[in-house]
Amino acid sequence: MKDHVELRSGAYADSVTLLQVSRSVQATPGVVAAQVAMATGLNLEVLEGMGFDVPESLPNDMVVALRLDDDADLAAVLAAVDAALAPARPDSGRATVAPPRTTASALRAVAGGAVALVSVPGASASVEAMDALEAGHDVMVFSDNVPLAEEVALKTYAAARGALVMGPDCGTAVIDGVGLGFANTVRPGRIGIVAASGTGCQQLLALLHHAGERLAAQGHDGVGVRHAIGVGGRDLSAAVGGLATREALRRLDADPDVDLVVVVSKPPAAEVAEALTSYADGLGTPVELGLLGPGQRDLTAVAEAVLARLGHDAPPWPVDGADNSGPATGPLLRGLFVGGTLCDESMLLATEALGPVRSNIPLTDDLALGDDLLADTHTFVDFGDDALTQGRAHPMIDPTLRHEQLARAAADPGTGVLLLDLVLGHGAEPDPAALLAPAIRQARRDRPVPVVVSLVGTDLDPQGLAQQRDALVAAGAEVHLSNAAATRRALQLIGGAR
Repeated sequence: MKDHVELRSGAYADSVTLLQVSRSVQATPGVVAAQVAMATGLNLEVLEGMGFDVPESLPNDMVVALRLDDDADLAAVLAAVDAALAPARPDSGRATVAPPRTTASALRAVAGGAVALVSVPGASASVEAMDALEAGHDVMVFSDNVPLAEEVALKTYAAARGALVMGPDCGTAVIDGVGLGFANTVRPGRIGIVAASGTGCQQLLALLHHAGERLAAQGHDGVGVRHAIGVGGRDLSAAVGGLATREALRRLDADPDVDLVVVVSKPPAAEVAEALTSYADGLGTPVELGLLGPGQRDLTAVAEAVLARLGHDAPPWPVDGADNSGPATGPLLRGLFVGGTLCDESMLLATEALGPVRSNIPLTDDLALGDDLLADTHTFVDFGDDALTQGRAHPMIDPTLRHEQLARAAADPGTGVLLLDLVLGHGAEPDPAALLAPAIRQARRDRPVPVVVSLVGTDLDPQGLAQQRDALVAAGAEVHLSNAAATRRALQLIGGAR
């Protein structure tokens, strides 16, 4: 085999585009491996881990790294790279209109009430979001890596004007049935959700949709979601103080088509949670609080409480492939997640059963993992954390880093059980199980380590819930709709459940 690495200065494409380019080039005859990426620190580490020798570069350089068969035609492969990178061009002779150059100028052409969705590198997101706010529009900031001080400034400005800032790092929202970001497709209804958590919101959407489908088959109605307003995972921190959560609650309380509101969050600051509880108690619409933390309910229990408030029993939550899970192959539980809140929820349950666990998003600072994500203890990794997505697409789009860690963890003789999530929805990888199932099968080839997966999605999602589930089960995984149930099953297998 032979390697070819080149830098292209002044060339830029976003991480999702470059992921698609890499996959396209990978399919070219003679290509063993292809990675086209911006030269960020994290991407360079990945390339070095793949064995590529990358020349000295700047973060705004594009790296083209190719590993080829000895008889491969390098010129043909580079032509494939150029073709994959070529921007789409309008048909010859078609009249075109120059695109707006700023967010503010773009918003002049749309009606009032439109939501501006900002998805640019975090360093530039606040400028675009402020443009939208000053033009009188709400804004959803999908971008991550936005400085905390800038989030506070945006939300303080919005609060003074009755505007709403969803995010930063807001991955999911459903506004009047229209999904934004990684939203799932769900039954319409009269429930409103406020979520300081993207995948926590998606877990609720999936569970409530499943329950609603079961109830509809029995002749019941009314269990579905009208709005799910994401506010960003830091909104209930002490620094932000729940500014967007209060505005979202105010709006849902004023909506006559919302009968019940659910608030879901990563572990909040204690003083913010207390103030939020008092605020919610003063609203006319009942509010169910699902604030994760030690001693608090898990997300599945919150969904069950919502159903109980509406007069319904919770259905059995689906599990498939239970026969796949043999005994643990070692003493340690490894959690590998694309969803930060799902990781938080599992860590809370694991800590209760096993004692302290280490993570890159630890429950307490003293339990932080170092640079090596595979410590000699129980470990939980959130691959969607800002530190692991700089210059890369979110792992719901690009799962490369998690797949590499999956192989490492499965090969470690200390690993007893692997716990993963797989999250469906618009904007996510179109067939994630087609990538994860082979990785699970390969990981289990030499050691039959049990793999338990929480599959978060609905039967209306574009990926196809049943198709994804069946592929994972065929690869040897045990698959749950409830992340809490998946975690308890993993704990049962590791022998640490109480």
